[in-house]
Amino acid sequence: MSVLIVLAEKNGFALVKNAKQLVSYCGLDIQHNQSGGHEGKSKISKKGNSFIRKALYMPALAASRYNKDLKVFYERIIDRKPAKKIGITAVARKLLILIYILWKNDQEYIFEEQINNAVMEVGRY
Repeated sequence: MSVLIVLAEKNGFALVKNAKQLVSYCGLDIQHNQSGGHEGKSKISKKGNSFIRKALYMPALAASRYNKDLKVFYERIIDRKPAKKIGITAVARKLLILIYILWKNDQEYIFEEQINNAVMEVGRY
């Protein structure tokens, strides 16, 4: 269901040129709060499509518990950051990139190895 929402909201990624643009459109990109010597908290921009962010939240929650690779990624994030929601947001971003790459390459999801390949291919789009 979440994939359908992402595809419907982005019209099948017709106008998306790369994964970075898609992440920015969805509002899952990092916004740094710093000026001169002041360095505040970093957060997601939330300037993008809230429907996609909402659609990816529950799959990210489930993937952080049951997908082996994403669970390791999630645990690594929450070891460094105090809030667990930061880890869920990072997993949601990774799932969004995975959906994009699978759609662009016209591939099916293969449970474990696909996530690592998706992360490696982000630089190509």
